[in-house]
Amino acid sequence: MGKLICAGLGPGDPDLMSVKAHRAVTSSKHIAFFRKKNRHGMARRIVDGLLREDAVEYAMEYPVTTEIPLSDPGYNASLAPFYDDWAARLLKLSQDEPGEDIVVLCEGDPFFYGSFMHLYTRLRDKMEIDVIPAITGMSGCWTQTGEPITWGDDVMTVLMGTLSEDDLAQRISDSDAIVVMKTGQNIPKIRKALQRAGKYEDAWIVKRGTMPDQEMSKLSELDCDENPYFAIILVHGQGRRP
Repeated sequence: MGKLICAGLGPGDPDLMSVKAHRAVTSSKHIAFFRKKNRHGMARRIVDGLLREDAVEYAMEYPVTTEIPLSDPGYNASLAPFYDDWAARLLKLSQDEPGEDIVVLCEGDPFFYGSFMHLYTRLRDKMEIDVIPAITGMSGCWTQTGEPITWGDDVMTVLMGTLSEDDLAQRISDSDAIVVMKTGQNIPKIRKALQRAGKYEDAWIVKRGTMPDQEMSKLSELDCDENPYFAIILVHGQGRRP
């Protein structure tokens, strides 16, 4: 059996991919990647022009993304069989193609809120898996602002925009530096939480950080509440400095 390799691709700029991930992507015959139905897929977009001419691609299309709330029991009920099915497919492919590695593409770092984790837990006892770490999307975004995200003893908290407004406001108040992921339709709620915590005027939003179509502004200057999936909100720490 070949190995299953998850290649962490980094924040979006192909030049920020590790040498090991680049080697895996450019040399492997079998390339799998997640995407929303009828979309190209961000991970696939990052590796445009890098795949072998004879590469076979496997688009793993989510049955649901933002159509229903995460709290809805139907969300996990839809995703669990999806991951079961693809785990079985990849395992069978590795058995049918002995000696051929299978590469799963993952934007950002695979073990940092990555979808690959759900395949990993299903397959780690059944086949050899190599996970290639990468620069996270949030690291790419805060670097684009031109300001350090933490100083001295600053405490940084990473939050999901899907949390309740009360939870967001409390955790923002308790931290020095803030990263909010999964913004999308949650922008109005995140705005209110930041205002309650007194940090709204210090917040930045970076859309598609490090990518050619990157956009960046103060959150207070954003004139709409609809944002792409790849948008991160940041509040920089202002801690101890020599």
